[in-house]
Amino acid sequence: MSSSSFSVAFTGGEAPSPERCRVLAEGAEYIVAADSGLIACEEAGLRPHLIVGDMDSLEEAGGLERLARYPPESVRRYQRDKDFTDTELALDALRELGAKFIRLIGGGGGRLDHLLAVRELFERPFFPVTWHTRNENIYALEPDGEPLVTKFKTECGGTVSLLPAGDGPWIIESEGLKWAVTNLEWKRGVFGICNIAPEGSFLLTVRKGRFLLILPHKDQGIATTAVP
Repeated sequence: MSSSSFSVAFTGGEAPSPERCRVLAEGAEYIVAADSGLIACEEAGLRPHLIVGDMDSLEEAGGLERLARYPPESVRRYQRDKDFTDTELALDALRELGAKFIRLIGGGGGRLDHLLAVRELFERPFFPVTWHTRNENIYALEPDGEPLVTKFKTECGGTVSLLPAGDGPWIIESEGLKWAVTNLEWKRGVFGICNIAPEGSFLLTVRKGRFLLILPHKDQGIATTAVP
């Protein structure tokens, strides 16, 4: 789930604070802004390598003049009548650049269809490893050969939600949650929301399948370790 080499896609919609965005993007190999995601990117004091999209949201926000600050080769403007969302275009651009691990920033709130469209991106073979909105941090957890063991730290009594994604079967184990998710029969349409981490820290072991973990924005980061 984590890597020393990662890239960032900023998209429109509710994003974390500029300070938080700057921390999330620190050390990124590439930064791509999708449409009005450029605003959150620049407010964080960052300059994207590439800007993509039809720029309709950027125009509505009165931010088209921002594009003039970038060389033409750094801007890919598309027609509004297109088959892909601006977020999809950003992920495709990062894949073209050779990025393997992507943090998606923004995309919270707003239209429900846009929110669900971002959620569906996690069903694809090439998906973001994390998604950060104003109020949530979403982590995509999937083992690569060996089980993925991940320790999380959130606020005491913080909520923890899990949803299956990608192809099954799905097998996950937990330590430190109020209601253990071990031995649950996960399938399409099954989810576990509003679980609780009484002590703040908890451990997840994903043995099979892909899971989306949703934590409140106040979470304090993760540490991933290999199975002994």
